[in-house]
Amino acid sequence: MKKENLTNLELQRYSRQMLLDGWGYKAQRKLKNSCVFIAGAGGLGSPVAIYLAVAGIGRLRICDYDTLEISNLNRQILHTHTRIGKYKALSAKVSLKKINPHVKVEAFYKKIDEKNITSLVGDASIIVDCMDNFSTRYLLNEFALKKRLVLIHGSVWGLEGRITTINFPKTICLRCIFPEEPPTETFPVVGVTPGVIGCLQATEVIKYLTGIGKNLYNEILIFDGKQMDFYKLRLKPDPNCSTCSKYR
Repeated sequence: MKKENLTNLELQRYSRQMLLDGWGYKAQRKLKNSCVFIAGAGGLGSPVAIYLAVAGIGRLRICDYDTLEISNLNRQILHTHTRIGKYKALSAKVSLKKINPHVKVEAFYKKIDEKNITSLVGDASIIVDCMDNFSTRYLLNEFALKKRLVLIHGSVWGLEGRITTINFPKTICLRCIFPEEPPTETFPVVGVTPGVIGCLQATEVIKYLTGIGKNLYNEILIFDGKQMDFYKLRLKPDPNCSTCSKYR
């Protein structure tokens, strides 16, 4: 695919971030010619999509098969009260195009499964895990390992959140961290928590694509909103992992 150059309007729009050391025209052009797949348009997917759009990622593929409910609105900031009952993926596309018309947004209101994951991810080089169930997370994890794609995992519970970046075989996989699927439950969440974690996920995407900074490889960053603490844990591979052991 032919690489596109930045327009004059884009140069004005992104001028402040292009001042960063190591960024400039070259890194911004990389973002414009990148494609990211966002799995989920809810609490995490909202800030991820918004901040990737304003950063100038050229194409966003966003997938969510749910429709908007009023109880979503305390955290899912891509959506409005007037869109209750609408597909979240389509609502996200409307919002994102208003935020940045230079970004191409492809919306899919489908449940991600083994049959459609290849077509949904398309030619994206990064998958951002913004899901709320581990069965789909595990599917995204295995697909990323198989295709050698970067997977950026984020999760929240109440006022706590976690984030790590998986880039196999440089890193361990999601199943190494969470070998068993936790019980399905309706968990508490305050909107600021996915806001923090989603922004960090977007940061990891931008750093990886521009080559600026250090990604969270073999580390998980934990946010404790009650104590306002951030801390990291080192992660080690599970030699008996049922997923990544197949691809080593």
